[in-house]
Amino acid sequence: MKHIHKTLFLLGFLILGTLSMQAQPYNKSIGIRAGGASGITYKQFVSSENAIELLANFRWNGLVLTGLYEWQKPISEINGLSYYAGFGAHLAHFQDNSSYPNNWNNKWPRESFTVIGVSGVLGLEYTFSEIPFSLSIDYLPRFNIIGHTGGWFNDGALSIRYTF
Repeated sequence: MKHIHKTLFLLGFLILGTLSMQAQPYNKSIGIRAGGASGITYKQFVSSENAIELLANFRWNGLVLTGLYEWQKPISEINGLSYYAGFGAHLAHFQDNSSYPNNWNNKWPRESFTVIGVSGVLGLEYTFSEIPFSLSIDYLPRFNIIGHTGGWFNDGALSIRYTF
């Protein structure tokens, strides 16, 4: 009798797990992010509506690494379209900006520096049903807490990802 209960529980768990996996169009994706900070993006769902996104972007003669936790919800009127929002953190290192042509009116230091801060994200994503790709557009505001403090609020981008 105990084996039947365990078997039924396991079977129910597998069915629920399969249903929740079908609620999201893909599990993982990797691609290119082009915009204010261009680079690569990797996104992995941790549940049917929650994902972790990792970004490695190049900007202002430096490298920006960002980790985001995102909530993603479908827009029921358009199949494949969803919106997402989230927050996370970033770590960036910028090289000597003295030769950089647009140094924001000398806002950034001339020497190399590193910053750590918080990031937010708000975006729309369309996942194709016929091919394993998604397109997204997002806004990614950032605020530096350590290093050269202050925010930058002009990072928007278009991403194309291979989904699997």
